[in-house]
Amino acid sequence: MQLRISGIIEESVVDGPGIRFVVFTQGCFHKCIQCHNQATHDPEGGRLIEIEELLQMIKKNPLLDGVTFSGGEPLLHTEALTLLAKECHQLGLNVISYTGFIWEDLMKNKKHFADYLSQVDVLIDGPFKIELKSLNLSFRGSSNQRIIDVQKSLKSDDLVLLDW
Repeated sequence: MQLRISGIIEESVVDGPGIRFVVFTQGCFHKCIQCHNQATHDPEGGRLIEIEELLQMIKKNPLLDGVTFSGGEPLLHTEALTLLAKECHQLGLNVISYTGFIWEDLMKNKKHFADYLSQVDVLIDGPFKIELKSLNLSFRGSSNQRIIDVQKSLKSDDLVLLDW
């Protein structure tokens, strides 16, 4: 299976805790003002890559703590990313996903996102808002964005936030 990506970072310490492999998906329609990844907006941009190729890159680094899906908008690629996340979990890695959507809207369409969310450990939700920009936040660009423990939230049917 293939995934359309904008790029990757093989080792990042700013896209979640620990050392992370980051996949930047291609395509986004949120169009956040002053988005720092504007090159990811065009759904036809970037390049296609096989999930297996990404997995081989991930497997080469025994120092990784996890994998982060950023964008663009990862939720435009749920089928491929669900597969990749399952494989990452089998390697003992955790999975973080960013999204410009908010949790409450995802829960209104829970059936559509169920497989994907079942494979995500932490979700950082919400669009970037320039008027709420803060350089003092961990792993987020603006204060409206939340760090969500996905599995606890799904199990309790109530939003569970992490204090990172």
